[in-house]
Amino acid sequence: MRLLIIVMLLAVSPWALAAGSEVQLDKANVDVNDREAIKRGARVFVNYCLNCHSAAFMRYGRLAEDTGMDNDEISALIHTGAKVGDTMQVTIQPDDAKRWFGTPPPDLSVVSRARGVDWLYTYLRSFYRDPSRPWGVNNLVFKDVAMPHVLWELQGLQEPVIEEGADQKAVITGLKLAQPGTLTPDEYDKLVHDLVSFLAYIGEPSKMQRLALGKWVMLFLAVLLVLVFLLKKEYWKDIR
Repeated sequence: MRLLIIVMLLAVSPWALAAGSEVQLDKANVDVNDREAIKRGARVFVNYCLNCHSAAFMRYGRLAEDTGMDNDEISALIHTGAKVGDTMQVTIQPDDAKRWFGTPPPDLSVVSRARGVDWLYTYLRSFYRDPSRPWGVNNLVFKDVAMPHVLWELQGLQEPVIEEGADQKAVITGLKLAQPGTLTPDEYDKLVHDLVSFLAYIGEPSKMQRLALGKWVMLFLAVLLVLVFLLKKEYWKDIR
C-alpha cells in the first residue's frame, strides 16, 4: 500500500507543481527526437548553467552517442578538464555556493521530470527586475528564487506589469521588455526551447531508443494478433 501511494505521488508531482505556481505555463513543445535542438541546448547548458549546476547522471560520452556529436563537438563542450567518459560535474565548491546563493544550486539531471518541461520553459522566460532581491531579479513562476538571471544579457531585462486586483491589491499581470538583450524575443524563446530540450533528454536519455523500439514492438504485436486470431479460427472450426 505504501509503495502504491509513493508511485501515485510521483506520477502527479509535475502537474501539482505546475498548478501550485499559479502562473499559466507556456507549452515547450519539446521533441526528444530533435537531436539538433539537444545539441544546441547542450552548448547553452555548458556555457551558462554548468558553472553552478551539475548534471551528475549524464556522461559526455553518452551525449555523443545519442546525438551523433563528433569528437570536436564534444571536446568543445568540456571546459573543466574532464574526460569524455566523465559526468557533467561543476567545479564550484558546495560551501562557496551556499555562501553566495544561500543554498547549493541543485543538480539538474532529472529536473525536467520533477518540474516538467512546460514549467522550465516558462520559468526561464519569466525573470523580471526586482531591486528588493539580492540579485536584482525575481521570477513569476518561482517567487523569491535565489538564482540570478544568468541569461539576462541574451534576453534583456523585463519589468512587471502591475495592476490593481479585485481586492485592491497590486498584482503582476504580465511582463514587458524594458531593456533589450542581444537576442530578439523569438530568438531567446528558441534558445530556451533548445535548453529545455537538452534538460528533457538528460532526464531520460533512453527515451529516444525506447520510443523507436516501441514502434517495432507495436508492429510485432499487431502481426502476432492476426496470427493468433487465424490460429484460433483454425483450432475451433473442427470442434464445432
